[in-house]
Amino acid sequence: MTDASLAPSRFSGTVARLWLAASRNKRLLLGGSILVVIIALAVFAPLIAPYSPIQQDMQARLQAPSWAHWLGTDHLGRDTLSRLLFGLRPSLISGVAAVMLATLFGSLIGVAAGYAGGVFDAVVGRIFDLLVAWPAIFIAIGMILIIGPGPVGVVLAIALSELPVFGRVARAVTLANLNMGHVEVARSMGASPARIMRRHILPFTVNPLILQFAISAPAAVVAEAGLSYLGLGSQPPNPSLGMLVSDAQLYLSRSAYGAVFPIIAIGLLVLSLTLIADGTQDILDPRRRRQLR
Repeated sequence: MTDASLAPSRFSGTVARLWLAASRNKRLLLGGSILVVIIALAVFAPLIAPYSPIQQDMQARLQAPSWAHWLGTDHLGRDTLSRLLFGLRPSLISGVAAVMLATLFGSLIGVAAGYAGGVFDAVVGRIFDLLVAWPAIFIAIGMILIIGPGPVGVVLAIALSELPVFGRVARAVTLANLNMGHVEVARSMGASPARIMRRHILPFTVNPLILQFAISAPAAVVAEAGLSYLGLGSQPPNPSLGMLVSDAQLYLSRSAYGAVFPIIAIGLLVLSLTLIADGTQDILDPRRRRQLR
């Protein structure tokens, strides 16, 4: 039996082992369950929300939770539950999209820099160092000031702040594999640099990048909420979790419900992603796998 015929069975065996490990990881299961519920609430918000998220009722301002408004109302009489359900969408979409962009471009730049070496690698390294040295919130605010506030600016700002992290991971993996046997064989057979990077280096970056994706996702959600809190994310009247907290802060002495429930939602979302990150690390990191046995 040839190696080619064994490849599918090896791949299916690896997938089966990973699936079994995931099904036994309590943190991954708990985090995944919470995230699935949050995603379902965001996706089906138009069907679940009892009111329109932008519908105002000035006679129902700053009400406490009741049968009519389960989570109360804000300073314009808008239903907090409805705005919370729709506000989950920007946090999920912006956070995940930003980290996906950072993963894609960071990995490509990191692999290219590590493989090319020389001046290109040095310049990319200094740019990464510069981006890492600056606080991510400053980079994000600067990007949004250039592009303008809104979901697109938030996604690009968060992606730029996370890009050097993924670039450094991909570069480190590239340098570790650059002189390995499989790369040397491909080079000696006349494979082009693009083919070597695509077929013989990029596959080795998958596990570290997946792990880094899981770690960066909670930070991206918090960043989106912070930018929305500052008024740089989704613009009124469209709700977001950070905006709900920002709108409620001026009325805390009269009603704190408008701030409490969005903060709880942000906390649950970050908790779910953090648990998933821990569970993913347990599965993909060989050292932690050995410790858990």
